[in-house]
Amino acid sequence: MSGESASAIQRSQVDLVDFIDWSGVECLNQSTSHSLPNALKQGYRDDDGLNLESDADEQLLIYLPFTQVIKLHSIVIKGPEEEGPKTLKLYSNKEHMGFGNVNDFPPSDTAVLSPDNLQGKPVVLKYVKFQNVRSLTIFIEDNQSGSDITKVQKIGLLGTTVETTDMKGLKKIEDHQH
Repeated sequence: MSGESASAIQRSQVDLVDFIDWSGVECLNQSTSHSLPNALKQGYRDDDGLNLESDADEQLLIYLPFTQVIKLHSIVIKGPEEEGPKTLKLYSNKEHMGFGNVNDFPPSDTAVLSPDNLQGKPVVLKYVKFQNVRSLTIFIEDNQSGSDITKVQKIGLLGTTVETTDMKGLKKIEDHQH
């Protein structure tokens, strides 16, 4: 039974790109000619020739607000073998962080990306820490080779919207059937 419910959770996960509030998206230290939409926008992010690249050094700080509350299950970060991201720190619901204060807060989760992750294998997050996410900050601290430029080919967020798992709403529907 438990295996069955786990697969039901997997199936109900959606690509959360449709719920990003683009008007509030920020990316610090991005190259102007290789900016965040290359890795995040549908179409662009599936073209490995288009990258998000860092500018002054290897770090990137990405702020993604959502149009509704989401539950984040896993993240996909694709990148090249050498310049692909290595250490990710993820923060739930932290507004307007900068490079100056990003280390003042404990991350909701930290991941070190493997070569498999850079090929597109999702990083499963501490799901309990990402239950009521209004915004997500992704701090890419370094890259695989220690070079000055970090390249990100794709960012994908997998999870559900909180509305789809509203138990009170489900109960109301049942009440109407009697």
